[in-house]
Amino acid sequence: MARPLREQFALWALVLMVPIGAIMTFAFVAAYRVQIDHVELEAAAWAQTIAAHIDATGSEGDARLLPFLKALALPDGSRVLTFVDPRTPLLNYEVPSSDRLNASAPGNARTKTRPLTVEVNLPMTLAADRAQENYNLTLGISGFATLVLLIMQAVFLRRWLPALASLERSAEQVGAGDLRQPKRARMPSRELEHLQDAFRDMVANLRAAREAIDRQMEEERRIRLEVESLQQQVIRQERLAAIGVLVSGIAHELNNPLQTISGFSELLQHDARMDDRTRRDLALIHQESARASAIIRNLSRFGRQQESRPAPVHLADVVASIIELRQRRLAEQGVRVERDERATRPARAVFTELQQVVLNFVINAEQAMRVCSPADRRIVLRTFDDDSRVHLEVEDSGPGVAPEDETKLFQPFFTTKPVGEGTGLGLSVSYGIIHSLGGEIGYRAGASGGALFHFSLPVASEIES
Repeated sequence: MARPLREQFALWALVLMVPIGAIMTFAFVAAYRVQIDHVELEAAAWAQTIAAHIDATGSEGDARLLPFLKALALPDGSRVLTFVDPRTPLLNYEVPSSDRLNASAPGNARTKTRPLTVEVNLPMTLAADRAQENYNLTLGISGFATLVLLIMQAVFLRRWLPALASLERSAEQVGAGDLRQPKRARMPSRELEHLQDAFRDMVANLRAAREAIDRQMEEERRIRLEVESLQQQVIRQERLAAIGVLVSGIAHELNNPLQTISGFSELLQHDARMDDRTRRDLALIHQESARASAIIRNLSRFGRQQESRPAPVHLADVVASIIELRQRRLAEQGVRVERDERATRPARAVFTELQQVVLNFVINAEQAMRVCSPADRRIVLRTFDDDSRVHLEVEDSGPGVAPEDETKLFQPFFTTKPVGEGTGLGLSVSYGIIHSLGGEIGYRAGASGGALFHFSLPVASEIES
């Protein structure tokens, strides 16, 4: 396991002291040896000086030799010997010293006028003292250099450790999943500044990548929901198509009995044996059977798959068929239906497709008015035309559409109805139908505050009519 940087620097400082101590010891020993050589040379020089003095004074020099030696100021502990035979020295002069000095460095010289040998012994402590001076100087320089090194180490750590700690905190922040931009810290070197900038760029790229992944996942989730909704819609459309086929067959089967009932009721009305009350009952039977036949005819036409080829269509017929289909439901909910039909020319459209659009408008109006009291429920269907277009409007007395929802009304799968009451496709499909016929469809608030949905279509040409 890696050690902290501060601890590593301390260990390296201790390790560095070992070679420094070894170098200083080696330097002291080397200096001591050099000083020994110097002391030996110095002893030889003293011996030559004394020998020269003896040669200069001749036989008279024996009396003046001792004062001369005292005047020479030899180092403490020095010893001067003169002898012919080393076993019987003629002179044994020793400079007094407070220390007991055993080791000495000898230096010899012979006189020229007499057969004498002069030997000067200087104490070895002299070499040690001189080497100690050099050692003290070296120790001071080394101590100063070590102190400077420690100060530089402290300054280095003081500048680098906070920068490295800042980078470490930023890395831990990113490692914990927090991709906010790390704070910029002051760095002690250009390399660390570049490292910090590269790290900040990496965090920004990671954040952008995560946001892109989140957007992609959200888009995939939205697409999956749309696919599921489309699958449900396809299932519902297939079910409606099957119901359409079934309704067409039922309508065909019911139409013949209704025609029989209508025909016989009409014939019985002309029978002279019938009284007035019976004739009124037969007239009601004829009227209701005709109404039932019309409803079945509209159901058959609405459920029948037919070619979507535009043809002249009177909007009044479309409105009448839708009211006939929804009359019972509207009556049960207490909805009053008002018709304001002023269109005189047909539109160029497909009858069943217009039925689908108007039916969507009417059903939306029914559901919107559930929050109103029965006395206030009212639907107005208007038709009118101008020079080139035929218009239809469906206005209700409900609460209307919230302003923030108006721009989304005709988007696929958008609905404000509770779950299970709408797929959000009715107005979107109606939008596609009207635009495929070259028309325009839209919404605006009604005069009473409710919703008003409308569309306009080109007028059918005289040739088509």
